Amino acid sequence: MLNQEQLTQFSASLRGRIVQPGDADYDASRRVYNAMIDRRPRLIVHCRDVADVMHSVDFAREQSLLLAVRGGGHNGGGLGTCDDGLVIDLSGLNGIRVDPAARTVRVEGGCTWADVDHATHAFGMATPCGIIGTTGVGGLTLGGGLGHLTRRCGLSVDNLLEADVVLADGTLVTASAEQHPELYWALRGGGGNFGVVTSFLFRLHPIDTVVAGPTFWALEQAGDVMRWYRDFILAAPETLNGFFAYLTVPPVDPFPAALQGRKVCGVVWCYTGELAEADAVFKPVAEFGPPLMHGVQPMPFPALQGAFDALFPPGDQWYWRADFVNQLSDAAIAEHLRFGPEMPTPQSTMHLYPIDGAAHRPKASDTPFAYRDANWAEVIVGVSPDPKDAARITAWTKDYWNALHPHSAGGAYVNMMMDEGDERIRASYRDNYPRLVAAKRRYDPKNLFRVNQNIRPE
Repeated sequence: MLNQEQLTQFSASLRGRIVQPGDADYDASRRVYNAMIDRRPRLIVHCRDVADVMHSVDFAREQSLLLAVRGGGHNGGGLGTCDDGLVIDLSGLNGIRVDPAARTVRVEGGCTWADVDHATHAFGMATPCGIIGTTGVGGLTLGGGLGHLTRRCGLSVDNLLEADVVLADGTLVTASAEQHPELYWALRGGGGNFGVVTSFLFRLHPIDTVVAGPTFWALEQAGDVMRWYRDFILAAPETLNGFFAYLTVPPVDPFPAALQGRKVCGVVWCYTGELAEADAVFKPVAEFGPPLMHGVQPMPFPALQGAFDALFPPGDQWYWRADFVNQLSDAAIAEHLRFGPEMPTPQSTMHLYPIDGAAHRPKASDTPFAYRDANWAEVIVGVSPDPKDAARITAWTKDYWNALHPHSAGGAYVNMMMDEGDERIRASYRDNYPRLVAAKRRYDPKNLFRVNQNIRPE
C-alpha cells in the first residue's frame, strides 16, 4: 500500500505529473483507444522526459507495482494500461528530428505515426508506418510494423537503426547493431518485453506522392476477386501494395452516394513507383470484374496514412483476432465467403495485408518477426461505437477466426492479438522464442515488463 510520503517524494522527482483515482481528469487520462478496455490504474505518470521514465520504472520496481507502458494506446487487448498498477504515459515525449542528409528520423516514444508523417513528408521521405495515423510509433514498431509500404520497404523493424531504452533496473542504454546487439535484435518484434523505448532512429525512403485509394467490387464477386488478388499481388512490382478487405462503404464523400452504406469487398492500394507508370500498373485492376468503383489517384503519402483516422476514432468497441497466412487456398476463400459478408456493424472488417516483397528478404532468425515466409497477415476486426454490440462483434470475430485458423500458418502478428495466452505467443515467435527468453532473462529477469504479449524469463 502506497503512503502519502512515498507519493510526495516520487512526484517531486518528476517534471511531468501524476494522475490518481479521484483526480478530475482521471477518467479521461485512463482511457485507451479500445473502449472495451476499462481498467483503473493506481497511478498514471505523464512523463515529460527520459528522466521521468527512469524514475517511474524505479518506483514501480521498488514498490512492486504492476507496470504498463502507453504510447498511442491503440493496442486492441489493452496492453498499454492495467488495473491497480502504474501506467507510464509517453505522450509528452513527442519530439522528432529529420536528418535529410543521412535519410533518418529520430522519433520519441510518445509520437504517433501522423506526427512522423508530418515531419518526414516535408523532406519528401517516409518510413514504414502502418495504415492509421493515430497509431503509436512504439507499439507498432516493437511488434513488427506492417502497412502500406511493406512490400517496397519492409517492416518498421527492418528500418529501425537504433533505440534508446530504459531497462528494468532504471538505466538508459542505446541498442543498435554495435551496442547491446542482442537487445537490438529482441526489440525488433519482441514487443514491449525488454524496456521502455524513449526514442527510435529509423531509415527513411524517398516516398512523397503516391497513387492510392480503394477499388470496390460487389460482394457477389468476392470469390473471383480473392482468387484473382492472391495471384496478382504476389506477382506485382514491389512498388505496389494493396490489402484486401471486406468492408461497408463509409457514408461520406467522396464515395458515390449509390455505394454509401453498402457492403462490398475491395483492395486499398498504395503505389510508390514512377507516376508515369501508374496507369499501366493499375490497368488490370481497373478492368477486372469490372469493379463498382476504382478510386485511385495521386495524393501525398500522409493523406493515405490518415484516411482511416476519422472512420475509426478513439472510444469505439474493438475485438480482433489475427493469423499469418502462407497460401490463400480455395478452402480458406470458402470460409471468407461464408463469414465476410456477415459483418455485424458498418465498421467491422477483415483485412489481408501482403507481407512479401522486401519483407521476405530477411531470414526468419534476423529479427523476432519469424514469419518471413508468410504472404499475408490476416486480421478480423469487430468494431462498434455502441457498447451493446460488444458481444455481437466478439462472436462474429471469434467464429470467423475459428473457421479460418486451420488454414493459417499457425501464429499471428503480435500487434493484432488479444490476450490469448502463452501458447499463441510461442506459436507467433516460432524458433525465435528461446532466444527471446534468453534476452528477457538478461534484460528483465524479474519480468517487470509483463503487461504485453509476455515472454517469461523462466
